[in-house]
Amino acid sequence: MIISVYQPSLTGNEKKYVNDCIDTSWISSKGKYNDLFSERFAGYIGVNYATTVANGTLALHLALMALGIGKGDEVIVPSFTYIASANAVKYTSAEVVFADSVKDSWQIDPEDIEKRITSKTKAIMPVHLYGHPCEMDRIMEIAKKHRLFVIEDCAEAIGSEYKGQKVGSFGDIAAFSFFGNKTITCGEGGMVLTNNKTLYERAMHIKSQGLADHREYWHDIIGYNYRMTNIAAAIGLAQLEQIDKFIDRKIEISEIYKKELIGLPIKVHQSTGDVKHTYWMVSISCNNLDDRECLRGYLKEKGVETRPTFYPVHTMPMYDDKYQSLPVAEELGWSGMNLPSYPGLKDEEVKYVCDSIKEYFARVNLHD
Repeated sequence: MIISVYQPSLTGNEKKYVNDCIDTSWISSKGKYNDLFSERFAGYIGVNYATTVANGTLALHLALMALGIGKGDEVIVPSFTYIASANAVKYTSAEVVFADSVKDSWQIDPEDIEKRITSKTKAIMPVHLYGHPCEMDRIMEIAKKHRLFVIEDCAEAIGSEYKGQKVGSFGDIAAFSFFGNKTITCGEGGMVLTNNKTLYERAMHIKSQGLADHREYWHDIIGYNYRMTNIAAAIGLAQLEQIDKFIDRKIEISEIYKKELIGLPIKVHQSTGDVKHTYWMVSISCNNLDDRECLRGYLKEKGVETRPTFYPVHTMPMYDDKYQSLPVAEELGWSGMNLPSYPGLKDEEVKYVCDSIKEYFARVNLHD
């Protein structure tokens, strides 16, 4: 038995819509599916405007550029996140300022955000990590007090909610990812969302080579080609039609893990506060840091694929030019791992993973 850490579920209208693209010859960025996907995704999240892009990292970069973030500016980002969050800031020539995380929720610590604000700070980038929302009331309060932009990185949190409101609808602008391992996928793809018409128009202008509205093939800024193909959007639309089914199944899987893994020297990442945690990945942290790699090795022998949680970005070579101590991010980065949690996973497969984890700790206790 081989159980993957993630697999996309392509059981809806994906083939039908892709074949429609091929049959009509609309396979690049033109065609109906980009508009359909954007409109329906905006409606799902509850915002006024959305535009597709080629991937989630570009969505972050485009969001930052639409806000005018650039050289001399600082953006506060959690260190415990995927590196794309920080890299997108560097693409604009702005500086990344890392903040620590909250131990229970694993999300960026609002109190640490406020400590790191300077005269150069222009924006906060909360990352709704592993499907759990950040503390958005407090973050928006801080942003308003200091007159800062908020860019929500929702790559891992499609459908997640904070106090009944979907993430991606709180800040000035938001970015989503539809990579192959995300809750819904286009293979590669992303989306930028906002309630601000000016930001939307700026994003549309920048992503399409700076093409002017008033004259054909006339460009009035240096733009980028960040467009999504019609084929990718067709897949994304078919996936969006199944979003509630996917999320419900992920939550069911998380409940099995929570029930089966009680009493072991690990902690399952759970919901904290009035949130809907969509469990992009079901993640655990080991009480003993030495257990993580040994447990991952044992599960690999049993045919179970896992992966480590993200290493703190402030410890990576391109970002460690000055020493920083972010203890929660470091503890989570060294102790955490992701378990198989994709919608197509069967109950018996989840229980097999749990039984294998129990076996590992039984062997460790026996040797102790």
